[in-house]
Amino acid sequence: MSFIPNPFIIPVGVIMGVLLSTPLGPVNLLGLQRVVERGFLGGMAAGLGIMLGDGLIALCAALGVNAITGAIREYRTAIQIVGGLALLGAGLRLYYAPVAISTEAPTEKARFQDHVWEIPQMFLLTITNPGAVLSGIAIYGGVSSFLEVESHVDAFTLVAAIMGGSFLYWFFVSERISRVRHHLDHVKLGKINRIAGLVLMGFGGVLIGEVALKRLRFW
Repeated sequence: MSFIPNPFIIPVGVIMGVLLSTPLGPVNLLGLQRVVERGFLGGMAAGLGIMLGDGLIALCAALGVNAITGAIREYRTAIQIVGGLALLGAGLRLYYAPVAISTEAPTEKARFQDHVWEIPQMFLLTITNPGAVLSGIAIYGGVSSFLEVESHVDAFTLVAAIMGGSFLYWFFVSERISRVRHHLDHVKLGKINRIAGLVLMGFGGVLIGEVALKRLRFW
């Protein structure tokens, strides 16, 4: 067995990680809100949680696309309910959360430890989002077939590259947004929080509503 991976895996994996991190879903939107409200370190903590979630999804896909997809589909209802409740809770908390942002440059040295709780929170939100899980596995399956991922070395290299792309995305976004966030006032940030909260609650409601409709045989 060769221990040298396909050289095309790394750049494609990095691009895939960046695409998975773009704000097309509720969890990534929440990550961006964390950057706006809490700055660079808060955004990076949220991004690390999302990165670990994406990495776990990619790792599960690497260990067996068909088996993992079948298991997720079998327990999709439970995952969907948990994910929907988590999004509803996060949306409600964000909608009613008091606005807390300094309009001046911070004078005290910020600590990553102050935001470390964001990592497990965003990780759990990522892996309990059935749409993100299934789409991540589908994308991994397509990319791995296109790149001819034929060994465990290739598969794990692709997983690492995906996580690297996700990390780069959140580092860049957190650094850019943290430079301009202090131009926001409490009114603007409040609107951002309420809109983001409504979007999260909307996604959560859709997930739970779909389960309810299926149970009522309307779907």
